[in-house]
Amino acid sequence: MRDIYRDIFKDLVKAYYEGNFSAKVEDLFSHEKFDKNKLAYVVSCLCGVEVDFNENFIKNLEEAIKNYNPAHKVVSKFSSCSGSCLKESGETLCQKSCPINAILRIPEDNHVYINDELCLDCGMCIESCPNGGILDKVEFLPLLDLLKSKSTVIAAVAPAIVGQFGENVTINQLRTAFKKLGFADMVEVAFFADMLTLKEAVEYDNFVKNERDFMITSCCCPMWVGMLKRVYDDLVKYVSPSVSPMIASGRVLKTLNPNCKVVFIGPCIAKKGESKEKDLLGDIDFVLTFTEVKDIFDSLGIIPGKLEEDLSSEYASKGGRLYGRTGGVSIAVGDAIERLFPSKYKLLKTAQAHGVRECKDILEKIKSREVSANFIEGMGCIGGCVGGPKAILKKELGKEAIDSFADKSEIKVSVDSNCMKEVLSQLQINSIEDFKDKNKIEIFEREF
Repeated sequence: MRDIYRDIFKDLVKAYYEGNFSAKVEDLFSHEKFDKNKLAYVVSCLCGVEVDFNENFIKNLEEAIKNYNPAHKVVSKFSSCSGSCLKESGETLCQKSCPINAILRIPEDNHVYINDELCLDCGMCIESCPNGGILDKVEFLPLLDLLKSKSTVIAAVAPAIVGQFGENVTINQLRTAFKKLGFADMVEVAFFADMLTLKEAVEYDNFVKNERDFMITSCCCPMWVGMLKRVYDDLVKYVSPSVSPMIASGRVLKTLNPNCKVVFIGPCIAKKGESKEKDLLGDIDFVLTFTEVKDIFDSLGIIPGKLEEDLSSEYASKGGRLYGRTGGVSIAVGDAIERLFPSKYKLLKTAQAHGVRECKDILEKIKSREVSANFIEGMGCIGGCVGGPKAILKKELGKEAIDSFADKSEIKVSVDSNCMKEVLSQLQINSIEDFKDKNKIEIFEREF
């Protein structure tokens, strides 16, 4: 079913790009075998909006795309789901996949629904549904209008992107591909991870005074943060109040150029939900996944591996590029602590958890003081971001690609990035001491 949805999406992208969108949608609805209500749900999600089927569906759909509103739920379930995949445990497959029990079932009629108040928009349930009854909204068609208008739109790509579009496809070929799509430029989010590495190294120095102190990193993973906020809220006081590298990229780029739009590209559905959180809304304008971008490239005939390289000077460090896999944050922050606070480095003990089960286990152990580590990193997907539900490569190959790319970095530790120092100076951050000034680092913080 998901392959059918991807084919429909490719057709919609091509039609919208070429200006015959309404004819393509009309053709889709001309097939008698399709349930028109379900098809309307699928098409709406693939267009990034919510439009019910009626006689004015196509007109309403086009208007919704033109008047796109980012403040909406990402993950939704087709209303007619009857919970037919119910297991002996009493749970459906989507219920079993949910990390915070936000999917509920009415025993009387087996009707399964999502509690929007609890839902993290992580998308774990999407891959588990055998009937394709749960979808996340794809935000490309509203974005395509911006790209065609020649607005300043920047693609901010997650560290996990390396290798996803072909073993030999370089980061500079990807920049060319995004520019062919209409983006003004492409930047590595690893560069903004470098900034947060410095911030969290400073916070470690502040949090950890002796062997009994510890801190929990909030970097990267919205599922990890969501579990902390909604299930383990008594641990929030130990969490670094940092935004993710994705949010940092949007905030910094928009500070440097208030007229630009920023689109995050990654392997994670949860990033769509993160971008729509009330305190973060507007920092990132759109989120696309790797599989969505691959389908877009395919539908528009863009083959990254056959493109010339759009070269850029080296600006992201090895540490920032390692953020895309489990343990990467710990390595990056650890290296920075060693350079900046060598006496504290002697105390550093890191621990990592990946996958929902491990994350819950380590948080339970933290509550009962069974963890001896004092810097704890969590990633909701097994393997970290490379194991995200919308990655193209297998997570093992994704990790190999990240490690290889990171090892080749000219800049090894974020402390040594002159480009980063230049950008930070434009933000009025000129020293490590400035990272201790709450007013100066407000751009990198959020309230939990």
